[in-house]
Amino acid sequence: MIRLRRVLTVLSKTFGIVDASYLRKWLIIAVLVGMVAGAGSIIFYLAIKWATWLMLGMGAGYIPPAPGGEEQAILAPITRCWMIPLITTLGGLISGLLVFKLAPEAEGHGTDAAINSFHNKDGFIRRRVPFVKLVASAITIGSGGSAGREGPVALIGAGFGSALADFFKLNSRDRRIVLAIGIGAGIGAIFKAPLGGAILSTEILYRRDFEFEALLPSFIASVVGYSVFASWHGWTHIFSIRAESAFQRPEELLGYAILGIVCGLFGMLYGRSFYRIRDLFRSLRVPDYVKPAIGGLLVGVIGIFLPQILGMGYGWLQLAIDGNFVALPLAIMLGLIFGKIIATGFSIASGGSGGVFAPGLVIGGMVGGVIWSVLHNFTAIIPADPSAFVVVGMMTLFGGIAKAPLAIMIMVSEMTGNYSLLIPCMVSVVIAYFLTGDSYIYENQVNTRADSPAHRVEYSVPLLKKLRIGDAMVTKVVTASPDMRLGDLASLMKSNGIDAVPVLDSGKLVGIVATLDIARVPEGKWQEAKTREIMSRRLIVGYAEESLYEALNRMTKNNISHLPVVGQNCPEKLIGILAITDIALSYDLRKESTSKRKA
Repeated sequence: MIRLRRVLTVLSKTFGIVDASYLRKWLIIAVLVGMVAGAGSIIFYLAIKWATWLMLGMGAGYIPPAPGGEEQAILAPITRCWMIPLITTLGGLISGLLVFKLAPEAEGHGTDAAINSFHNKDGFIRRRVPFVKLVASAITIGSGGSAGREGPVALIGAGFGSALADFFKLNSRDRRIVLAIGIGAGIGAIFKAPLGGAILSTEILYRRDFEFEALLPSFIASVVGYSVFASWHGWTHIFSIRAESAFQRPEELLGYAILGIVCGLFGMLYGRSFYRIRDLFRSLRVPDYVKPAIGGLLVGVIGIFLPQILGMGYGWLQLAIDGNFVALPLAIMLGLIFGKIIATGFSIASGGSGGVFAPGLVIGGMVGGVIWSVLHNFTAIIPADPSAFVVVGMMTLFGGIAKAPLAIMIMVSEMTGNYSLLIPCMVSVVIAYFLTGDSYIYENQVNTRADSPAHRVEYSVPLLKKLRIGDAMVTKVVTASPDMRLGDLASLMKSNGIDAVPVLDSGKLVGIVATLDIARVPEGKWQEAKTREIMSRRLIVGYAEESLYEALNRMTKNNISHLPVVGQNCPEKLIGILAITDIALSYDLRKESTSKRKA
């Protein structure tokens, strides 16, 4: 460890990029997150496999085909077709009971829950959520639900990141970064796409922006997670693709532009249908845990006639990439587009558990396969090999509707091991991205960093620099003496509705006590213990002439919520106290006043 510190110190001094303490902190955290994300991906992968064998395999006598990089895509007949609705209903019921009885925030596609935690919950995720999400999602997918593994594994990585932030006592800013790198590490591991996963962790949070602060640690965590998972599973890509699918003729770009338009339209249909179905299920007057069972029943009924919609669908996507249109004729591909959109809504939007990434890839791939099948004999702008259109369709539809075009392009390239299609994909994805407009699949995304509550203060810096502590502080301060008993102090704070009290001794500021300090003392000892025993003597203070920006920086750096304000020439004389809420209130009032003047 000493040698590592020396190396990091030399690197930081040599290149002048970041300091050694930054490198040490994020290197350790990123490696830990990556290791757990990789291990969690292995457990989740096995859980899906076992649940599929137990429920669809033993129940209906059917195992969906797998992609080329995982297993051989074997097409087997369904021996007990009539069992499918029973199994999907049972899977939905078990998943619903687990989610709504143990962790309601694990409902739906977990990536959105992680995004919401980043923006609105300071990166906090309850410890039980990743475990509930893992089991519930494995049951949903294993019973035939139309869902993917991206959302659950993203929430697993993010959940561990949140727990790690508690362990290291990180502030809210760093906690959010750890959560983001957990998303990238989980996705990069299970999809064997470390670069795409790392970029996705920064891009998926916004519709038109990046969380660039998470990028460097995400690279480390994603590589570690990928290495752990691939060391166990193997280093082959998830999908196999023929070499002749490379882009070689510029005139084909027109065909890819057409693909971008069609994928954009179907992406809009996918996103809007998903939330329409969700609103429909929310309006049902039945217990929440029953709704996934109803959704499962509807999926099972569709699955009797179109079993290709069951599960993740990666095996059918592999057949489309292979150009096996005997096993996957045009009518089936067309049916899969609409069937997968509806089945995904029934499986996840009903309150079930699973990701929307895999269904999005399947829908986009089938759109590419249908367009190729219809047009390749009539025009030279369509490539000769169908795999090119299928793979670009995968990237285009989900890259557009997920508002993560760069990450999805790289991820699918890593999943197929083919980077030669990035050029035509850039054309089609850009078209789909702009065509989808305000349509989305992740509703908790915000447009830019400036729209995120997580960065509210950061973008209010110019105004905060103009405001002074003296303008925002409270001058009528409730104080305590060092000899006051904790019981009396607790009553004083409760009656005044305050969370911190400065301590004065003969008129001089000697300490400060917060509610958390009192909470650490057993209530039975409150009548014996005195304030001097628990007060903080290491005072962080402010001055009336300082800006609110300086005050906020000082409070954030020291992880405190209240700042005693003292005289410039007399640091023991208390003249006021400033709370985080006072800064927010002053900012809101000045911002509102400015807006009215402009109006």
